Amino acid sequence: MKINDVILQTVTRIAVFIILTMAIYLFISGHNSPGGGFIGGLILASAFVLLCLAFDIETIANGIPLDFKKVAATGGFIVLGTGLTAIFFDVPFLSQTHSYANLPIVGKTALSTVTLFEAGVALAVVGVVVTIISSISEDV
Repeated sequence: MKINDVILQTVTRIAVFIILTMAIYLFISGHNSPGGGFIGGLILASAFVLLCLAFDIETIANGIPLDFKKVAATGGFIVLGTGLTAIFFDVPFLSQTHSYANLPIVGKTALSTVTLFEAGVALAVVGVVVTIISSISEDV
């Protein structure tokens, strides 16, 4: 018997947009204030969990055709890469650096390797959490 969850599915479409916006904000503001890749990744994964509650797993898998195990591995390699890159410049592992650049539209902007590290953490967290949630939901 198919249950008609029109209200839940409609609210989920709006809520996921809000959740994703909050996750991006927390990711971007993470190196200057509370937040970062870990909490941004957890919030991104919570959007996926909400989608799984409102829709079935097959619909979500068709809408987001990613292998989240590969997403987690990519995040891990990015984190490892930012750490090992420091060794090539004769500084300790995971040392970070930053500089300023004049971008065409934005103007003077700070660029940092911390952002790459946080992106790797976010991808690893999203990949692991979504893999766990999808494997649990397939067993039910």
